Amino acid sequence: MARRLLLIILTVVILAGAGAAGGWFWFKDRISRAGPSNADRVVLIPPGSGINKIADILVAEGLLTSALHFKLAARLEKRDRGLRPGELKFPARASVLGLLDVLRKGEAVARTVTIPEGLTAVEALAVVARAEGLQGPMPALPGEGRVLPETYRYQYYDKKTDLIRRMEKAMDDALAAAWAKRAKGLPIKSPEEALVLASIVEKETGVAAERPRVAAVFINRLNKGMKLQSDPTVTYGITMGKAPLGRDLTRKDLDTPTAYNTYTNDGLPPDPIANPGRAAIDAVLNPIQSKELFFVADGSGGHAFAETLADHNRNVARWRKLQGR
Repeated sequence: MARRLLLIILTVVILAGAGAAGGWFWFKDRISRAGPSNADRVVLIPPGSGINKIADILVAEGLLTSALHFKLAARLEKRDRGLRPGELKFPARASVLGLLDVLRKGEAVARTVTIPEGLTAVEALAVVARAEGLQGPMPALPGEGRVLPETYRYQYYDKKTDLIRRMEKAMDDALAAAWAKRAKGLPIKSPEEALVLASIVEKETGVAAERPRVAAVFINRLNKGMKLQSDPTVTYGITMGKAPLGRDLTRKDLDTPTAYNTYTNDGLPPDPIANPGRAAIDAVLNPIQSKELFFVADGSGGHAFAETLADHNRNVARWRKLQGR
């Protein structure tokens, strides 16, 4: 009798084990099968999302047919910890295990934001404010000229403050590198002065090839003790970079003193008037050899340069004729 009871118990255990093993292999097959999504999908997983919320999101996005299978797989496979938030790309037909792999090891989708050369601090901050996916409050306004115009990579849910700090560090690094390789004998005493002059060069021309030539004109004028007479400095003195002037400068504007007006003040303004790019900084710190002291718009988007006032006046006359003055 005892032997018969032991045999029955052993048989039950064997059958239960076989059933459990069969059930496990069935479940393993289910969570390894291709998923329902027919195309790659980019999905936002908010920070702080637990396994239950993630499962609901994936079902809603059409990547899962069973939230229960996903949650069981995550726990049984010990993959329910360290799941990454962010903007994640899930491949087409991803299985439950494939989805979990993306959530644990996948890279968030890279986004970019571009700060064009010549924007003021206010304008650069507005670009960051419009960048989709950045989170948190806007930081305090950076110092004028203190963010480097460039294209920056970021990820959804990154903080606006962190991105602005990266832009400021990029400018610090670029300016330090350019200053270390500067030409000798420049009438520029510090990296900060180089940044000021580079911002003027940046605002004076939108033609990349002209930057070294424009920089050389201003370097030559500084060496001779001449006023820079740069229109963008007059504009900045009126607007302080907060908004476009919205009109042409007048003779009264040129004659009205401000801290930035290089028609009424000698030397450089106290601060930059915009955010200059690397090329403008390099042009200022390694200017071309030139005797030119003047330039004026030539009607083609560029400028006509001159070494003498007489030649400059002829260029100005041609420009006024083009304008019908």
